[in-house]
Amino acid sequence: MEPVRFEDLGIDDRILRAVTEMGFEEATPIQARAIPEVMTGQDIIGQAQTGTGKTASFGIPMLQMMDPKDKHVQAIVLCPTRELAIQSAEEIRKLAKFLHGIKVLPIYGGQDIVKQIRSLKGGVQVLIGTPGRVMDHMRRHTIKLDNLKMVVLDEADEMLNMGFREDIETILSQTPEERQTLLFSATMPQPIMEIARTYQKDAKIVKVVKKELTVANIEQYYYEVRPKNKEEILSRLLDIYNPALSIVFCNTKKQVDELVEGLKGRGYFAEGLHGDMKQQQRDRVMNGFRNGRTEILVATDVAARGIDVDDVDAVFNYDLPQDDEYYVHRIGRTGRAGKTGKAFTFITGREFYKLKDIQRYCRTKIMAKQVPSLNDVANVKADKIFEKVTGMIDEENLKPYIRMIEEKLEKDDYTTLDLAAAFLKMALGDDSGEKCVEVDDFGDTGAEDGMVRLFINIGKSQKARPGDILGAIAGETGIAGSLIGTIDMYDKYTFVEVPREYAKEVLVAMSSAKIKGRSINIEPANRK
Repeated sequence: MEPVRFEDLGIDDRILRAVTEMGFEEATPIQARAIPEVMTGQDIIGQAQTGTGKTASFGIPMLQMMDPKDKHVQAIVLCPTRELAIQSAEEIRKLAKFLHGIKVLPIYGGQDIVKQIRSLKGGVQVLIGTPGRVMDHMRRHTIKLDNLKMVVLDEADEMLNMGFREDIETILSQTPEERQTLLFSATMPQPIMEIARTYQKDAKIVKVVKKELTVANIEQYYYEVRPKNKEEILSRLLDIYNPALSIVFCNTKKQVDELVEGLKGRGYFAEGLHGDMKQQQRDRVMNGFRNGRTEILVATDVAARGIDVDDVDAVFNYDLPQDDEYYVHRIGRTGRAGKTGKAFTFITGREFYKLKDIQRYCRTKIMAKQVPSLNDVANVKADKIFEKVTGMIDEENLKPYIRMIEEKLEKDDYTTLDLAAAFLKMALGDDSGEKCVEVDDFGDTGAEDGMVRLFINIGKSQKARPGDILGAIAGETGIAGSLIGTIDMYDKYTFVEVPREYAKEVLVAMSSAKIKGRSINIEPANRK
């Protein structure tokens, strides 16, 4: 399916403005197919996997039909869990940002029902809730459905799996007959088709058929990271693998702009590519990338369509793509013309489950990788410099330079080793030497062999637990929790052991960290 931009879907300008502000340009396949159908008033059955942008598929046309002057409930979205209800409400609120007078309210069990009743009395047009709590309000007559225009069953198969079929049928049977009913589900078991036949009118099936795609000649890796560490980890990977040309994919235009600015600030030759740019700008950026003047292209999915460059060494998924199919399009930018390529994907938190979906869809294995330490980066840089130097010694006439060094050594009290070390530090970058941790940097800290014992001024009295210390170190540095050693916690302080090669990195990263909301002091224990 050809890419479809949101402005081509006939969306209200105010909603389009909100979509643009959220940073999205291109509709996902389910959005491109469902939105036009829903806007005609058609009942639909939408089949698509979780994480493909289903909320906007019904949220955009739903908001378009709202009457802001009518303060009664005009649309209900039923979700299987409170988390999905909250998440959907947040996204629909963002889409409604410039539609003044539209109120969106999530209702679910576990939240004070009195508070929900108070919000409902103030007037709510869009209600997003779990079936049990929606029925509670219907029984109390705190929801009036006379003005209801649309009902959405989101993740319908999941609701059936959780035993909500009877609740769903009760709710649907008490809604006005002249309503639009939308049903979204990843799978279509028989009970769902029965609900569709009973409660929908001539429903049209909108199915996103996934092409069976595989990826070859591409080494694929993923890193578990925290969002705030992404830029630093990307920089380390760029330094270690040193790709001549690479593409970094972001999900939003805003993220593209921010990352380009950050990479340029770190000294990389990076340019951005997204839909807000004029054609002349896009041509300039692409020419620079093809000619090698720009080494890193940071792009959104829609802007990257049509990029035809055979020599891309690596692709980075800075943000996990919205749709499984996008992953294949992205990494397919490398490993072309019979060459091998590398693809690196950053995931945070629950995105691990989405990554599993991508692996199933692509029939591929994406290998977990340890985030490289600052030491790793400095060592790789040094190896590359030594390789270059060795080539110069073997192939070039160095006699004039040897004489210059001999003259310097005669004047000053330096050794050839001093000069070589200084030149290496210059070649690595002024601060890279500081990042190299010598084996004996920390002396005897009382730790096991190969480890350094660190002191942190927080303990049980501040309600800290060993897991807080472990989580903070792993989160701030990207070091796997399994590498962190013994944690001895006392009332007012804690000792923790970390691998010697990561010790300086931990000290630097944790110097500005907080644990249990408190700034901390961290230093080597018993340093001699």
